[in-house]
Amino acid sequence: MSVANMEKHLFQLKFAAKDLERQSKKCEKLEKEEKVKIKKAIQKGNMAGAQIHAENSIRNKSQALNYLRMAARVDAVASRVQTAVTQRK
Repeated sequence: MSVANMEKHLFQLKFAAKDLERQSKKCEKLEKEEKVKIKKAIQKGNMAGAQIHAENSIRNKSQALNYLRMAARVDAVASRVQTAVTQRK
């Protein structure tokens, strides 16, 4: 693999890591929104609706953690590629 090609892949890896972090933040925001909906549903006495919103909130929380975990893995690979690029130069 040429150095230019490796640098192109390095850029794509860094971009993917940032994108995953953005997705994580988006899921965390959705989780907070669902928590507000849970409170409103409970205040109205709508327990079935509150349960649905709670399930959505939990799903968004776990999805945010999964995105962060994947971003960390991609970032680790990017750092290995960065090391390989600097050694080849």
